[in-house]
Amino acid sequence: MVSDAQRAVHAVFRIEQSRLIAGLTRMVRDVGLAEELAQDALVVALERWPESGVPDNPGAWLMATAKRRAIDELRRRKLVERKHEAIGYETETQSDDWQPEAELDDPFDDDLLRLVFTACHPVLATEARVALTLRLLGGLTTDEIARAFLMPEPTVAQRIVRAKRTLAEQKVPFEVPRGPELSQRLASVLEVVYLIFNEGYAATSGGDWMRPALCEDALRLGRILQGLAPEEPEVHGLLALMELQASRARARTARDGTPILLLEQNRGRWDQVLIRRGLSALARAEELGGADGFYALQAGLAACHARARTAEDTDWRQIAALYARLLELTPSPVIELNRAVAVSMAEGPAAGLELVERLTKEPMLRGYHLLPSVRGDLLHKLGRFAEAKRDFERAASLTQNERERALLLERARTAGAS
Repeated sequence: MVSDAQRAVHAVFRIEQSRLIAGLTRMVRDVGLAEELAQDALVVALERWPESGVPDNPGAWLMATAKRRAIDELRRRKLVERKHEAIGYETETQSDDWQPEAELDDPFDDDLLRLVFTACHPVLATEARVALTLRLLGGLTTDEIARAFLMPEPTVAQRIVRAKRTLAEQKVPFEVPRGPELSQRLASVLEVVYLIFNEGYAATSGGDWMRPALCEDALRLGRILQGLAPEEPEVHGLLALMELQASRARARTARDGTPILLLEQNRGRWDQVLIRRGLSALARAEELGGADGFYALQAGLAACHARARTAEDTDWRQIAALYARLLELTPSPVIELNRAVAVSMAEGPAAGLELVERLTKEPMLRGYHLLPSVRGDLLHKLGRFAEAKRDFERAASLTQNERERALLLERARTAGAS
């Protein structure tokens, strides 16, 4: 039976884990070893706290315990190095002015930021960056990550092990990049958080329309980034986008889990606190000169919906204009498809369908289920029900999400009965 003290240990460790690993990585310069040392501190706490009680400052206790282990490890390494030097050079004149205790006095305000950039380093494949970030910064166990992404646990475990090994073998520095490299590396970090959020907001497979826990993990990471990089406009832009999208979570599904599309949602269920936070973050991105950033523009789109008290109040012309600006920044057939939807809402389904028809031969959209879904919707509005039915059925055959498939098949049935 798990005691209250043991539950407290695990709760505190989950909160403090990322800070522990970040501080330890600065000392030992090895993410894998840092995680092992943090786990050692957890084991010590599980042994001692049930008897001694939970310390007044449990986070500081864990950090001190882990750092003592780190110092022992650093001293051991230094001893091994000196022995190797003595054997190799047959000399006893090597200087020894290094003191591991000095590491305790180094400022580590940037440690978490360094850990973020390390876990999201481009030397790692995207899937590895996502898994390692959730492990080290999100505090998720390997099993939790596997369940979140509907993957076998051994697959996720292998990715994490290989990622740590790659970072060590490539000697990836534990640092915040500077100069021109910063924007490129920051883009990698933001991409990882964005991917985590999107998988939670619109699950690509499985039986659930959403996976709220992943959205929460991404939001937590986004808020950490906002605190660590307050002058980076795209950090605020991404956080704004996630806050505004997450504000709709309660209204996106019925009680039985059935998806509810945007224009049919009860806006009274939208979270006004998240909307205010999102609009504030968007305003900050714009103040910093980032209004035309990739994430800020998408946040601007979400803001148009958030500001509309009813679906009829939505400024679709502004949304279409924002998509046009996004296309200039990042040409993409998916963005073109989204713009077509906005144009259809602003100018009528025929205008939207004209844009969609141009995309039907786009190779990148050949297996993209939302293309026939959008086309089916526009055809249905134009009274071309037989064609709409075929497109909804095709969209259903392409999606891997069970809830979405059921929704599309229901739309196909409705179109066929019209």
